[in-house]
Parts: sequence; C-alpha cells; structure tokens
Amino acid sequence: MSSEARRWRKSSYSGGANTNCVEVAFASEAVGVRDSKNTAPRLAFTPTSWRAFLGGLPRR
Repeated sequence: MSSEARRWRKSSYSGGANTNCVEVAFASEAVGVRDSKNTAPRLAFTPTSWRAFLGGLPRR
C-alpha cells in the first residue's frame, strides 16, 4: 500500500474516546490496517487475503 494519504476508517463500536482502535484503509491493490494510537507501523493485505480473514471471523 503506497504511502500516500488514504481514508482510514474505524468501527462505530470504537466509542467516543478514540483509544484502542484498529483502523482500516482500502485501496485497489491492498487493504491497510493500523493502530489508531501509533499510526506509523501498518500491515498491508491483498484484497483476497483480507476477504479470507473476514470470512474466518465469527458472525454476530
């Protein structure tokens, strides 16, 4: 995922304090994941890997 600015999003379940949140940004070539408190280190997944990850989560 390139270093250019992306629109980072977090869950509406994160609450108003904006702490302890995971943020996600979507691009055509990758899905980025980062910690809202420390935004420098990021993980990048291919869209296929991201879909597989989400598919493995329990349904609510």
